[in-house]
Amino acid sequence: MVETFDQMTEDIVSHPLFQQLRTCDHHGGENSLYIHSVDTAKCAYRLARYFHLREERVRAVTRAALLHDFFGYDWHSEEYKQRLRGYRGWQRFVRMHAFAHGARAARRAHGLFHLDQRQYAAIVSHMFPLAPFPRNSEAWILTLADKIVASKEMSAALGYHMRRWYRREVAQ
Repeated sequence: MVETFDQMTEDIVSHPLFQQLRTCDHHGGENSLYIHSVDTAKCAYRLARYFHLREERVRAVTRAALLHDFFGYDWHSEEYKQRLRGYRGWQRFVRMHAFAHGARAARRAHGLFHLDQRQYAAIVSHMFPLAPFPRNSEAWILTLADKIVASKEMSAALGYHMRRWYRREVAQ
């Protein structure tokens, strides 16, 4: 039986901790981590269908994509920055959000949603080349979907900030 996107993701999307992502800003502009995660999962779902993956692998990559940024902390906060300052040199570098959040998200998601090995690996490597090399099709599809969605979001954020600047500086 072919599952729809909503059927595959219903338990995650309705979870209270996942709902908290609605309050987390992401990629500037008016975007939230919740919107980014859902959009990435929808993109991964479409890519998996396009590449004719088996149904269980479509489900796996879709759910992994939904959880890829489920890291559970505000990396913009002073608390996070203070913790990072406790490290020096290479240790500080590898603990920076861009390098470390995939592994953190995978551990957190696994604790709540019991990921399989392929899903876990896909989440850990989704930030390639800043993260480990993707080693399965789910990881490559998730990485691609995240880059597509993030590029769209960053373009929209740039337009948002340019409009604000224009209204403030030029249109006065």
